[in-house]
Amino acid sequence: MIDFRRGRKREDPEINLIPFIDVLLVVLIFLMVTTTYSKFTELQITLPTADAEKALEKPFEINVTVDAKGNYTVNSVPVSFHSVQGLAEDLKAATRTGADGQPLATPAASPVVVVNADQFAMHQMVINVLEAARLAGMDKLTFAAQTGGKK
Repeated sequence: MIDFRRGRKREDPEINLIPFIDVLLVVLIFLMVTTTYSKFTELQITLPTADAEKALEKPFEINVTVDAKGNYTVNSVPVSFHSVQGLAEDLKAATRTGADGQPLATPAASPVVVVNADQFAMHQMVINVLEAARLAGMDKLTFAAQTGGKK
């Protein structure tokens, strides 16, 4: 037998990766183009409607207003906010007077705190009102909102 490869070194076989990378890039582009991205939205719910008659007696309310600048009013009387405890004292004082500012003969048992917050008021300002109502022992609380009006 004659060895025709006598002066040649035997070369190790190597894998050419360039065609492999080309195929992967084509597959990646294909997947990116054909993939549909679905946007997950919030739950689609239908809210219940209330067809209740107006209450015969209006409960005693304490209206707390918070504007975007951080000013507080309790029953249209401006109060200075130094601490949550101070705001709680203002709420307690408002239970001893009526909406007209006159002292009540008997303090209201459990007033409803109505929070009227400006849409640009910081969340912390509203949380201050909630905490002050809790410290004052007022467990009935509601938020005022506008109705209707399409944007």
